[in-house]
Amino acid sequence: MGRFTDVAYAAYAKRLTRQLGTAAVPRHVGVMLDGNRRWAKARGAGASEGHQAGADNIVNLLSWCDEVGVEVVTLWLLSTDNLNRPEAELRPLLGIIQKAVETLAEAHRWRIHPVGALDLLPAETAARLKAAEETTRDVDGMLVNVAVGYGGRREIADAVRSLLHEHAGRGTSIEELAEVIDVEHIAEHLYTKGQPDPDLVIRTSGEQRLGGFLLWQSAHSEFYFCEAYWPDFRKVDFLRALRAFGDRHRRFGA
Repeated sequence: MGRFTDVAYAAYAKRLTRQLGTAAVPRHVGVMLDGNRRWAKARGAGASEGHQAGADNIVNLLSWCDEVGVEVVTLWLLSTDNLNRPEAELRPLLGIIQKAVETLAEAHRWRIHPVGALDLLPAETAARLKAAEETTRDVDGMLVNVAVGYGGRREIADAVRSLLHEHAGRGTSIEELAEVIDVEHIAEHLYTKGQPDPDLVIRTSGEQRLGGFLLWQSAHSEFYFCEAYWPDFRKVDFLRALRAFGDRHRRFGA
């Protein structure tokens, strides 16, 4: 029965792939990897087992993105709110994230770019994320943003703070800055500066809210909400998201 299921699954995945046209391939995909703890609870396991199962599924997702030609992927691994979790849960979670990011770097297939308030993270975690970025700086592959200690409001506040510091260094007065500041000025100071905004944002676990993910960048994004918990997210779920994306007529705010 299992073999028959595997064959049927593979055939369905191939059929979905054939249905996708070039219009169904977003340049930038943001993914909210949600549901690890609920996945673990449903199995009578601990939170760490759920987080590890989720971490183990990341390479699969990136491989699927590679196959269809996605250029940028942003993975939300830890929010600023998550930093307030009990130490007994947060410490092992940070360890799992650190190892997962290092595993991605060791594969030398993708360029790693940490996005988030690294100053809020433990010094060791921040250092290991930066090391992964440095190790993959010259890799000719898909760009993978790892959002750790990330919050959309914090990102916008950091961008404005950076902008103010930059202009203060130039001697620009507040009055002068107020006359010229615009959307592009702020965008140039975001964690994802220089990158295309996400075309598609996927959230697993059935939740239908952004929760602060890429608040600025997702103004014109399409959203896809999947019922599966992140550790159970399969290639067919990813292909369905791409099919839904391709079927939509993007209005870009109109």
